Amino acid sequence: MPGRGKHRRPRTSPLTRGVVAAGTGGAALTLPLLGATQASAAQPAQSAPAAQTAPQAAQPAKSLTYTVTKGDTLYRIADKYDVSGGWKQLYKDNRAAVGDDPRLIHPGLKLKVETTKAAAKKKATQSSAPAKPAGGVTKATPAAAKTYANNLDGWIREALDIMAQKGIPGSYDGIYRNIMRESSGNPQAINNWDSNAAKGTPSKGLLQVIDPTFAAYHVSGTPYDPFDPVANITAACNYAADRYGSIDNVFGPY
Repeated sequence: MPGRGKHRRPRTSPLTRGVVAAGTGGAALTLPLLGATQASAAQPAQSAPAAQTAPQAAQPAKSLTYTVTKGDTLYRIADKYDVSGGWKQLYKDNRAAVGDDPRLIHPGLKLKVETTKAAAKKKATQSSAPAKPAGGVTKATPAAAKTYANNLDGWIREALDIMAQKGIPGSYDGIYRNIMRESSGNPQAINNWDSNAAKGTPSKGLLQVIDPTFAAYHVSGTPYDPFDPVANITAACNYAADRYGSIDNVFGPY
């Protein structure tokens, strides 16, 4: 576990939100702190000409059923479907199915999602061909974003790409070796019995990071959630780089 409650100089500032991760067993996670905002419909001009088209009413919400998969969070689901009111509204609409703790969702759970027609059209808009500018020259299409498998291999590879951008050293083998020792690859692992747990800072996630260490070494651009696989890996590697030179130099509790 990084630091066993100790850490050095902070490199990044915590973000103001976290996520609620769905896992095979379910574990208490950090909830997002920010709710989604709503856009108000534009008001018609006071002296609009008679022939002017009246502003359209707000689009009604469209209800759909979503089945939770491993790695899902209430925040991500609400963001994907532009749920008005964000994850809090999504939880409110599904409290009977989720239960009293919004931090516990499980793969296979069916959620009622209230989305808008505009949100439902996103995929079609994103896949449409780019318009040709004046002169008949077609603009270059941006390269597709890199995707990663939602498993241990994908989490490590995504973390390595982020680490490369941030200048944080570490190799696939070094990360994998330490993950298997610390959590056996379970992103929701938590140690509730050691001295750190007794102090109120249990080790969490793939690389068993305690909250003070995660806060000090959290890598910007990743969720502020020690149970998020990529955020946990990058924070632990950031800490290991500061203390040991690299996660590759760690061969035991750290």
